[in-house]
Amino acid sequence: MPSSSSPAAPRRVRADAQQNLAALVVAARRVFERTGIDAPAREIAAEAGVGVGTLYRHFPDRASLVAAVFTSEIDAAADAAGELLATHAPGEALDLWITRFTSFVATKQGMSSALRSGDPAYDALPAHLHGRLGPALRSLLDAAERAGEVRPGVDALELLQAIGDLSHRAPSPDGRPNAMVLLLVDGLRVR
Repeated sequence: MPSSSSPAAPRRVRADAQQNLAALVVAARRVFERTGIDAPAREIAAEAGVGVGTLYRHFPDRASLVAAVFTSEIDAAADAAGELLATHAPGEALDLWITRFTSFVATKQGMSSALRSGDPAYDALPAHLHGRLGPALRSLLDAAERAGEVRPGVDALELLQAIGDLSHRAPSPDGRPNAMVLLLVDGLRVR
């Protein structure tokens, strides 16, 4: 009789389950932006067009849903760097990405306390944020440096932190970078 010491292959996720998962993350992001992360589960499920049971099957607790939304938004912001570089001049791409990142931070005001709660669902988020957004910003800075538009030697993670701190403390109500972020970015320019 053959030994079955190898673990079973992971089960393949059905296409409809993948669609439900994606719909829940998008719906949760929308609902969180409207009403905050304490929004009722039934509101999120309704926005996604699924039942509450489907929500809980994918996300057994609120923290796992918040983490999934945050991870998704980090990934979208990181992916935007390459898209912007492909369609804009390097300095303009950098400016547009910083505007997007500023808006990202400003809309996460309610999430900051949850992220600092000590819940293990959030443990991987700081490394994911730095691991995805640091290289994204680095690619934008490198392109702008090569084009002679920003001074060389800017540390991407330090700039990310500075923009995040300034955006978090005094967000612009219309989603544009606030005056302090604009001043910081202006200081990067080659004159």
